[in-house]
Amino acid sequence: QLQAYGGGLVQAGGSLRLSCAASGRLYSSSVMGWFRQAPGEERKFVALIRWNRESTYYADSVKGRFTISRDNPENMLYLQMNSLKPEDTAVYYCAKGSRYGTRQDDYNIWGQGTQVTVSS
Repeated sequence: QLQAYGGGLVQAGGSLRLSCAASGRLYSSSVMGWFRQAPGEERKFVALIRWNRESTYYADSVKGRFTISRDNPENMLYLQMNSLKPEDTAVYYCAKGSRYGTRQDDYNIWGQGTQVTVSS
């Protein structure tokens, strides 16, 4: 199971750190990701990380502003979000991938979402 938290209301230009607690073992081959869904839009890929090599990949819209990371011993996944923009407003979801990828169907375990609202 996955549980995401840390969302909130922040002004444009501000920062937030999202956390995702994973229960159960995460294997070295695991891929973990963050997605987000704005009102009226489909869920979109934000970032992913390979659990063992810590290699990362980001959507162009967040590259240079967001950083995905993980804490192996604690089975925690993080998303540090800096220089937030109103268009970053969405419900953010963490997910465990069944394979490496940026599509929703590459991920088979999803946490509940956490709301991020960025005011202008």
